[in-house]
Amino acid sequence: MRGYTVATAALALDVPVKWIDNTLSHYRVPGVFQARQGIARRLTSEAVVVLETTLRLIRSLEIPTARALRIAQELTATGGSVYSTGGCEVRLDLGQLRAAVSARLADAVEISPVPRRGRPRSR
Repeated sequence: MRGYTVATAALALDVPVKWIDNTLSHYRVPGVFQARQGIARRLTSEAVVVLETTLRLIRSLEIPTARALRIAQELTATGGSVYSTGGCEVRLDLGQLRAAVSARLADAVEISPVPRRGRPRSR
């Protein structure tokens, strides 16, 4: 399974890298792999779909990130049809969303910077 960098995911989602870093630091998102400090996080395409769903919920419903992330995780885990609570329903066409995120990730991979590792060369 392919892993994407935070920079690539940020480019695909059109958000600052800082937003993704902060979200992943505060909340657990399935499909995010991080070993230890100093090792770059890697995100699966499914993790990027969860983040895109979260962003859509935040923007359209103006709800806090924690709540939007819980709803996004439930929608993606159950196939995305409907999330229902308190008489309200949220519908999601998960197939269409995955296709859109996949296309944007493919474009982002082509133009995103490759992170440099290790010490800089001495002059």
